Amino acid sequence: MNIDVRPVSRPQKVYCVFAATLGVAALFGQPSHAQQRVTAADRLNENTLTVVSSSPNGTYMPVAYDMSAVLDDGDNLRVLVVLGRGGGQNIKDVRYLKGVDLGIAASNTLGYFRRTGELGNIDDKIVYIAKLYNEEIHFIARPEITSIEQLRGKKVNFNFVNSGTQLSARDVFDRLGIKVEETNYGTADAFERMKTGEIAASVLAAGKPAPAISAVKAADGFHFLPVPLSKVLINDYLPTTLTHDDYPGLLGPGQTAETIAAGVALIAYNWPKNSDRYRRIAKFVDAFFPRLADFQKAPRHPKWREANLAAVLPGWKRFEAADEWLRAHAVASQAERGQFDQFLAAKQAQPASLPPNERDRLFQEFIQWNKSRENR
Repeated sequence: MNIDVRPVSRPQKVYCVFAATLGVAALFGQPSHAQQRVTAADRLNENTLTVVSSSPNGTYMPVAYDMSAVLDDGDNLRVLVVLGRGGGQNIKDVRYLKGVDLGIAASNTLGYFRRTGELGNIDDKIVYIAKLYNEEIHFIARPEITSIEQLRGKKVNFNFVNSGTQLSARDVFDRLGIKVEETNYGTADAFERMKTGEIAASVLAAGKPAPAISAVKAADGFHFLPVPLSKVLINDYLPTTLTHDDYPGLLGPGQTAETIAAGVALIAYNWPKNSDRYRRIAKFVDAFFPRLADFQKAPRHPKWREANLAAVLPGWKRFEAADEWLRAHAVASQAERGQFDQFLAAKQAQPASLPPNERDRLFQEFIQWNKSRENR
């Protein structure tokens, strides 16, 4: 046997010592520090997913942050919130951007891309996890504007390019047949231009109360423009009302403003079932769905109280793991619903008299209470 006895260079010595350390550690069943670091890094990457939200002026960011605050438990599941530009761009990011797992977007913007074909056929590319809440579309105008029809030919701010507001505003004005001159400023900048008369109105799609609008006062000369739900809007929008409790600076006690809203959903790319990306999102679903009641308590965003996991987004496919979770828990839920009705009857609260959102919120709390009793 020939043995190579050539001198070993310094880099080779370091490598040999490193290799020897790995070998000895493996021999005795103890991972080296290097192996431990690799294992920790792999585990962290395997159990981390990202959710793209919105600018700080919108509702998507605090809602996404709530997901991180409630579900993030370190190495087992980590939810990273990415600052986004809003619903329209979020759909593009989920469709194309590497590293984005989940996004928040309004159903009407999904419909916009389906109709325009801008992203190709997305029916088999984009799926939803759950409908989260309804997003109000705010139309704020200068004092001389008293109807949306009066905005014809005038400058109206549609927020940032590719934002959910831009696509919603375009959709609404197109359907109503009102041609306006679009501007694309942030909400605060738009309000400054409205004060000088450069812009006649501004639109913002955001869950109420939207911070960017809460700071506005009627003394500035602005007011909500009423936009009732008309026949041309009925397929993709819902009627809703803004109240004094929502915006005390713009609406006096007892005053209301009629407007429209669209459903907001948590969306994902339709990954193959045997892929790693599918596995990550399925793990998120298993953590998220059972804890909905935790999202509907303070200090989480009030919009979580509107969340209903069973709600369907018409015309869109649900992520398969989310659908499987709902089917698996359907039998248990039916039995628990019966117990819940008995619970309400014992408390002399009539189930039919409760608003749907309040009933769903109480039911989720009831499920958590039942589970805590079983685990004792």
